[in-house]
Amino acid sequence: MKTIGLLGGMSWESTASYYRIINEGMRERLGGLHSGRIILYSVEFGEVEARMAAGDWDAVLAVLVESARKVETAGADFILVCTNTMHKLVPVVQESISIPILHIGDTAAEVLAVDGVRCAGLLGTLPTMQEDFCRERFERRGIRVVIPGRTDMEFVHRAIFSELCAGIFKDESRERFREIISGMAAEGAEGIVLGCTEIPLLLRPEHSELPLYDTTEIHALAAVGKALA
Repeated sequence: MKTIGLLGGMSWESTASYYRIINEGMRERLGGLHSGRIILYSVEFGEVEARMAAGDWDAVLAVLVESARKVETAGADFILVCTNTMHKLVPVVQESISIPILHIGDTAAEVLAVDGVRCAGLLGTLPTMQEDFCRERFERRGIRVVIPGRTDMEFVHRAIFSELCAGIFKDESRERFREIISGMAAEGAEGIVLGCTEIPLLLRPEHSELPLYDTTEIHALAAVGKALA
């Protein structure tokens, strides 16, 4: 079994989900009392978020590079960055270490392709929805990506940071997400990528008229497969 490195804390709520899903996956695959070999480094998210909000991505990158090096030095065989948004910086982080980073966009795109999804709605932070660091991973596989309108994107971004990252889950926010999903369905989306590791804490399959693709679960289970390969 390979050792999985988790670069987490962005936020810790979703990182806890990674830890649970990986260990449940190991138990399901191996039985008995088996669990994963995991090295977890958790950043101080308040500091990281403040730098993000200020647009100081160089400072954010410095935190990620330092953290990734610590995970590598601790003995991980590969790394998962436990957040979609920070994959904006993953190519540069990858250059600073010698072990591979398992890209969350690639793992999600593979599942969408297997399921035959030709058009996917994408929900996440503003960078994730607007920039191409995850979207291009889908488009390489011929999957068209639909995103919400500007007002809805701003709502999703705001809800992630002011509610979900703080462990706050409101029924009215869930209903707004459902309305946004309906709008993307009308634009041709056949499934919805929950491209923020906090959104699955609010939305369950029963809350959506379309299939939901939980990037936290997909990424974590891909790590199980890679560790056992």
